[in-house]
Amino acid sequence: MTRLAVIDSGGANITSLLSAFDRLGVAADLTTDADVISAASHVLLPGVGAARDAMTRLNDADLVPVIKALTQPVLGICLGMQLLCERSEEDNVECLGIIPGTARKLPVTEAHPVPNMGWCATAVSTPHPVVAGVEDGAHFYYVHSYALPVSEFTIASAVHAGPFAAIISKRNFVAAQFHPERSSQAGARILSNFLEWQP
Repeated sequence: MTRLAVIDSGGANITSLLSAFDRLGVAADLTTDADVISAASHVLLPGVGAARDAMTRLNDADLVPVIKALTQPVLGICLGMQLLCERSEEDNVECLGIIPGTARKLPVTEAHPVPNMGWCATAVSTPHPVVAGVEDGAHFYYVHSYALPVSEFTIASAVHAGPFAAIISKRNFVAAQFHPERSSQAGARILSNFLEWQP
């Protein structure tokens, strides 16, 4: 039985996330309780806003070692994806260090303002249960100013002024830079696949 814990890292997307899982028939516990998070079958790490604020919130709740020790499926979303990496250029903050890499500011051009906001085609490069059934080139909704570079942990990528990691995965951790809860049927498929994933 799926028991979903949503780590309360702050941010305005929590309500829409909970509603998205409610549409999938799954109740979610919004929590900073380490016992609830550790006992959940699946864990979500969302986030909107500044990396330092989110990491301060996680540190204040003593959740950094808890998250690092999780062995069940974990999904990071938007800032939550960046928090899984080693560092963020935003305020030069140390993050969770679960997935190698540094979140870097997106390059700005006249044709590519920052933040990157809107629908971007997303290319799947590596098969993974979380992207099963998602059409290559499917569009997802993005709102972000920082991103992880494409690396060996990238399973899907998108392009702003240049390519960036759209979905990354390592062991039981997977993360999306876009907002699946705002990404129509393709996003719902990502969330549904995650709930069924057993690494």
